[in-house]
Amino acid sequence: MKIAVTYEDGEIFQHFGHTSQFKVYDTEDGKVISSEIVDTNGQGHGALAGFLLGGGVDILICGGIGGGARAALAEAGIKLYPGASGNADAQVEAFLKGQLSYDPDTMCSHHSHEEGHSCGSHGCGSGSCH
Repeated sequence: MKIAVTYEDGEIFQHFGHTSQFKVYDTEDGKVISSEIVDTNGQGHGALAGFLLGGGVDILICGGIGGGARAALAEAGIKLYPGASGNADAQVEAFLKGQLSYDPDTMCSHHSHEEGHSCGSHGCGSGSCH
């Protein structure tokens, strides 16, 4: 199973659509067997679901996420665990033990109003989006 985490400086990055990196963990029998940090190359929102699908990711752990991205991940068959925060490695370990603290209802509400929305104008990369 492959688990991806929105990633910045060792922590879970708090806005899915603005993440510039994921940390991807290969797991087997409830243990991490390897991990790597991958750059998204500036892809945003909808393209990120395809990026994760192409990388064989099964599960995404993240902070805030909008409705369009949720739908794209669901369509790609990637199970979502939003509303998580803290050290990425520690949270993946917690997930593998069935102890991840997350909020399934976490939503960036400003994304629900239109397809193709750009976040540039309202500062959602500032951490206010969770």
